[in-house]
Amino acid sequence: QVQLVESGGGLVQTGASLRLSCAASGLTFSSYNMGWFRQAPGKEREFVGAINWNGAVTVYADSLKGRFGISRDNAKNTVYLQMNSLKSDDTAVYLCAQGARNTALVRPATPFKYDYWGQGTQVTVSS
Repeated sequence: QVQLVESGGGLVQTGASLRLSCAASGLTFSSYNMGWFRQAPGKEREFVGAINWNGAVTVYADSLKGRFGISRDNAKNTVYLQMNSLKSDDTAVYLCAQGARNTALVRPATPFKYDYWGQGTQVTVSS
């Protein structure tokens, strides 16, 4: 079965950087679009960004452009989320998700476009 395991979260101060990883198994990783979402306590799940199956195309939430970056290493079955200049508002559980296969990113911000989700990794930014 498909498993997605996030790692790399932690407690950091405002302005710091973190790189999250999402290791995938049970699927032909290089064929699938991948997405990152986040969820803060009491808030709805929020789209962070997505990357297409071959890494050529990335899409981000407008509010995060320029600070966050997504990449993937298909040889390692891993997708990454680089987060820079972190703010207290970035505090949330960050989740990766498996999207569509061998296709363009279509409405990547929509959660129901994703079939499998990881358990998430907590990122806490203190001021």
